[in-house]
Order: sequence, then structure tokens, then C-alpha cells
Amino acid sequence: MKIQPSFYLRDDVVKIARELIGKHIFTKINGELTGGIITETEAYAGITDKASHAYGNRRTKRTEIMYRRGGIAYVYLCYGVHSLFNIVTNFENVPHAVLIRGIFPTYGQKRILQRSKKKKLTVKITDGPGKVSKALGIHFSDSGCDLFGDKIWLEDKRIKIDKNKIKITKRIGIDYAGDDAKLPYRFKLLSVSDFLIRSFF
Repeated sequence: MKIQPSFYLRDDVVKIARELIGKHIFTKINGELTGGIITETEAYAGITDKASHAYGNRRTKRTEIMYRRGGIAYVYLCYGVHSLFNIVTNFENVPHAVLIRGIFPTYGQKRILQRSKKKKLTVKITDGPGKVSKALGIHFSDSGCDLFGDKIWLEDKRIKIDKNKIKITKRIGIDYAGDDAKLPYRFKLLSVSDFLIRSFF
């Protein structure tokens, strides 16, 4: 069952980032289904967060999507190469977002290998935000995509995850954000393969 709008339409983006651990993300592109369990996220708290693209109420052609109602994709191009997939949360005009940094592939593994140009499926294939988008076929042109449609969506398959299995740390690669770079807004599942395989299957 797809995650409903009420999940995204909340004001605590950090809590949403934490609760996204263990949820499934899916894509269906050219009739090909791929997906996996979300294992790593980062929260970005909008206009008050120096690490956010919308800090200081910055509104540009790229960031305007962040100001829309929660439950859509914000995908931006990083270093002119990597498409990074974020989920917009909260209500209209509150530019909160969660970056999906890692997944554990569970659907369409063969296609994921092809997209990733790898021969063997390991957690390394999808252990970074650029890798996630590549594996799932997400492109920066997908920014603004409704997450309740049939191209990109999330599901809750009721996987139970011990809170002690989730590591909480500061975010990565945002030293420019000063003190905000130290905020505990990153969530990562410590033990991926064995734990998730038992939970899922």
C-alpha cells in the first residue's frame, strides 16, 4: 500500500526522516519495476537550516518545488553529474525535505545491476544518494513528480526495525552550514543485509 499524504504533511521533518528508514521506495520506468528498502536519510529543515537549499527563504526556479505541498519529489543535479532524490514534506510554503541517501535493493535487482554497471549485487551499489537515483532510474527531470502516482512512490510494508539499529549522526558534506552542519539529522541503518532479509522475507 502506498504511503498516504498524511505521512508527509507533518511539521517535524527530522521525525519523518527517521520514520522513512525501513520504508520501501519504488520506481516503474518503461514498464520496469525496481525498488528497495530505505536505509539512510537526511533531514533538511527549510528556511532556518543553513544546509537547506531554501535557507533564508531562498526561492529560485530550482528550489520553488520545495515550497509545494509535501509528497512530491525534489530531484536536483549535483556537480553536474548526479541526480539526488529528495522528498518534500510539510504543507505548502514550508520547504522541508528529506534526502534519500541509501537503499537495500529488493525488487528488479537485475535492472538495478544494469543501470549501476555492476555484475554483483551488494549494498555498495546503493550506498549513496547519487547511486540510489542511478539504480532506480531517477533523473533530475523527475523533480516535481507526485509520489502518489505510478512512476515513483513509497510503501510501508510494516518492517519492524529496532531503534537501536539506527545510527543518528550529523549530515555529510555540508561544512559550509556552520553550526547547522553538526545537527543530528542523518539516520542510517547499522546492519543492513541479514537484518532486513529476515524482516522482509
